[in-house]
Amino acid sequence: MKHRKIISLPNPLLRQKSEKVHVITPEILQIIDNMTVVALEWENSRPHEISAAIAAPQIGYLNKIIMVRSDLEDKNIQDFTTLINPEIIKLEGKVTKDYEGCLSVPNVYGKVPRHDKARIKAMDINGNEIRLKAEGFLARVLQHEIDHINGIVFIDHIRNKEDAFYELDKEGELQPLDYERYVKNNSILWD
Repeated sequence: MKHRKIISLPNPLLRQKSEKVHVITPEILQIIDNMTVVALEWENSRPHEISAAIAAPQIGYLNKIIMVRSDLEDKNIQDFTTLINPEIIKLEGKVTKDYEGCLSVPNVYGKVPRHDKARIKAMDINGNEIRLKAEGFLARVLQHEIDHINGIVFIDHIRNKEDAFYELDKEGELQPLDYERYVKNNSILWD
């Protein structure tokens, strides 16, 4: 299995649903290793961004595997928690809009509505069932990554021009992009 790179829209793999992992094989463990390497390589190439999480489809594997950074604040802590076959059991709390970006939608951010609490069921790399209660940013990250294994990308949740699109300037601050120009140049359409 060779090392993978992050794939970006409009790659059709990002729009496909992933397959459930039934057995944790050496190949599955290699995918997890590849995901870690790719996420950290991406992060190391960007001074103002952290690789909060990654999903297997983002490197071309249609397996229900996501990885979430163990510490979402400190770039120096480069550990990830792997969740296999993650699913949202319940969304709770209020729905809030906040900025999201994605490794597979390069250099673009948008305001996405998400629940601020989520209950997740998954399997760890040893095949044990785990359940998580997440709040705030972690709940948002988990919803974002579970979307990936279901063929959904964060921009699919953006429904108006006021919430799209932004880019980081040289100082790491978000600045508005020209909506019509971005949509036209990137062949992205909304209802």
